[in-house]
Amino acid sequence: MQTLAPLWLWIVFILFVLAALFVDFIVLKKQGAHAVSVPEAMRWSAIWVALSMAFNGLLWWAFAQDQCAAIANAKALEFLTGYLIEKSLAVDNIFVFLMIFTYFSVPPAYQKRVLMIGIIGAIVLRTAMILVGGWLISQFHWVLYLFGAFLLLTGIKMWWAADKEPDLEDNPALKLLRRALRVSKHFDGERFWTTQNGARIATPLLLVVALVGFTDVIFAVDSIPAIYAVTSDPFIVLTSNIFAILGLRAMYFLLAAMAAKFHLLSYGLAVILVFIGSKMMLIDIVKIPTLASLGVVIGILGVTMFWSVRTAPAIGASKTAG
Repeated sequence: MQTLAPLWLWIVFILFVLAALFVDFIVLKKQGAHAVSVPEAMRWSAIWVALSMAFNGLLWWAFAQDQCAAIANAKALEFLTGYLIEKSLAVDNIFVFLMIFTYFSVPPAYQKRVLMIGIIGAIVLRTAMILVGGWLISQFHWVLYLFGAFLLLTGIKMWWAADKEPDLEDNPALKLLRRALRVSKHFDGERFWTTQNGARIATPLLLVVALVGFTDVIFAVDSIPAIYAVTSDPFIVLTSNIFAILGLRAMYFLLAAMAAKFHLLSYGLAVILVFIGSKMMLIDIVKIPTLASLGVVIGILGVTMFWSVRTAPAIGASKTAG
């Protein structure tokens, strides 16, 4: 697979990601362990979205200078569509993070570090998977049909399980970790290891980090094929994916505070996966324009979020009077 992106744009992207992670680490270290408030999460979410759109503007300018305005428009639209799809699928990822943190009763002050480690792991993992996926598609066109069928089945499965409460006790990764490690019953600050009765054992926070990493693997398998339904350009695939991940930590704290209001969002994400999977399976029969795909994704998200807010249970509604 080839890209029309100039070399200097690759360099700018890599430097930006490294700088963003460095700043994130500095801010994290300076602030120390503390619970992230909703206003803080909103500010950081807005910053990450603004930076992503600024990069898309730079991407458009680079292609306009190096190629032509028509190609620049197409690439910028592909980036925007891919970014929105990956950002949407990250919502389901966030709800799983919330379940993990709730299950282990992780104090909000410790969640930032776990998410930071998860983001770095996701960047490394997805970069590798994007390169492998791109090579497979370039060598074997029929892989697109497999990706499409997988997304279609995943969307149907997500719809079926949307209203079911997941049980972390049955998670095979958690069972394996508990068999392999001695784990303390209590946290020891942000440490992953502690000493108990003279022996070095794991803290619950290490299990949380491991499960977050396992979750990254599972959701990368879903999201990487989805982006290839929009574009086959590895630069667009990689950049839209990574920019969606960079704002994941801020988006987690924002959505965690509003999870109850978006209780139907999993249904919308399921429909999006079915749409993307169907598009990939029909890629050689029906060419759905990128702009149309963007409109469908925005429409599904808009309807789902609106209906979620309209039907969200009122706080205290389940309490009986008296």
